[in-house]
Amino acid sequence: MDHIVTGQDAVTAFEPWMEPTDAELDAIDVEMPVIRAEMELLDAQIIVIDRTPCELDKRRIRRARRRLLAAHRDHLNGASDQAGGAA
Repeated sequence: MDHIVTGQDAVTAFEPWMEPTDAELDAIDVEMPVIRAEMELLDAQIIVIDRTPCELDKRRIRRARRRLLAAHRDHLNGASDQAGGAA
């Protein structure tokens, strides 16, 4: 039996040039509250994807949307504060 293999070298995912830079990691850290809020909203929406939402589900989604909007607002205000502008 012949094995099918690629003609490439070993996996290059761990090459130093493939790693995120410190600036990229800092940007991810700054955006992490928004990312978490988006995940929370997505989780709330996934829960009701195959059923009719009850009142508790509707409240959970509303709260998650408000948290996401607040996280976006805080992120944008922080970005404009760092740039020296007024929000």
